[in-house]
Amino acid sequence: MRENVKVAIWGFGAMGSGMARMLLNKKGVDIVGVCDRHELRVGKSMYDVLGVERGNRPEVIIKADIDEVLTEKCCDVCLCATDSFTKNAFPRLKHVLEKKINVISTAEEMAYPQAQNPELAAELDRIAKENGVTILGTGINPGLMMDLLVVCLTGCMIDVEHIEAKRVNSLSPFGPAVMVEQGVGVTVEEFEKGVKDGTIAGHVGFAESVRMIADAIGWKVEKFEQQMKPIVTNVDRKSPYGFAKAGNVAGVNMTGQGWVDGEVKIDMIHPQQIEPEMEGTETGDYITIKGTPAIHMANKPEVEGGLGTIAMCVNMIPHVINAKPGLKTMIDLPVPRAIMGDMRDFIEE
Repeated sequence: MRENVKVAIWGFGAMGSGMARMLLNKKGVDIVGVCDRHELRVGKSMYDVLGVERGNRPEVIIKADIDEVLTEKCCDVCLCATDSFTKNAFPRLKHVLEKKINVISTAEEMAYPQAQNPELAAELDRIAKENGVTILGTGINPGLMMDLLVVCLTGCMIDVEHIEAKRVNSLSPFGPAVMVEQGVGVTVEEFEKGVKDGTIAGHVGFAESVRMIADAIGWKVEKFEQQMKPIVTNVDRKSPYGFAKAGNVAGVNMTGQGWVDGEVKIDMIHPQQIEPEMEGTETGDYITIKGTPAIHMANKPEVEGGLGTIAMCVNMIPHVINAKPGLKTMIDLPVPRAIMGDMRDFIEE
């Protein structure tokens, strides 16, 4: 039997710690290092921070310096749970690849970096190949619900005329940073100002999802546009980390379009807000594809974003280890699946 799969984690917030929790319940895999700069975590045992029994597993102390965690080929894969944007994530991703370690990134733009950062995508591909390793960006969205799942569903179609991917979700489980990014609790005027100056980001990933779908089925995207509108609440709404009083912003309605052959062929619709049920909004994921045969997929309620992202990153570990070196996307690798057996059994010799 081969050795256990060795994993390091960079970033130990909600996503990184969630991945650690999931990995500790899997067979044939060990967490060998954790890097995080938060003063409440540095120098502490990973098990204490998670509130999990260590048992007979080796101790893992959280380090602030990535070079104390990663030495060349010290592990099979590093899960990078930092950043949303390729440009911000790039120095960290490059650092890991140059240690000859495979990388899985949660940065939304890394799901398809060639969409908005073709030069950085080419550079990551070159660095990965030079070091004989693979890099993938994934998550629930982008990564699955509004792109890979759409692509899979077109597999049973003779022709495709128009695609609409819609995700209606709740922001309630998310922390303070997300509340700020989505403009939860601000006035409509503050929202409009935040959209202009970039402090309110809304959903990151539409450009990536549109390009992934188009490239997968052979459409050429000529133009991409997106819009952000405030979701104004009529009642006071409170979530664990957010509050919006009546008349203020409870979330953001994101829409995006991909133009092919002079018309909109791909529509993205993504309203997200705290406590949507308080005003009768049901969450869910919906894919509608016009063509032969037509597709109407509905999944209610939504797949929970945090758990979905954690699972996607962990479940893609064997595919990334098995892949040829270079930058990969979700349309390059085998379909994701839950790993219920020993992770070593999924690794090709």
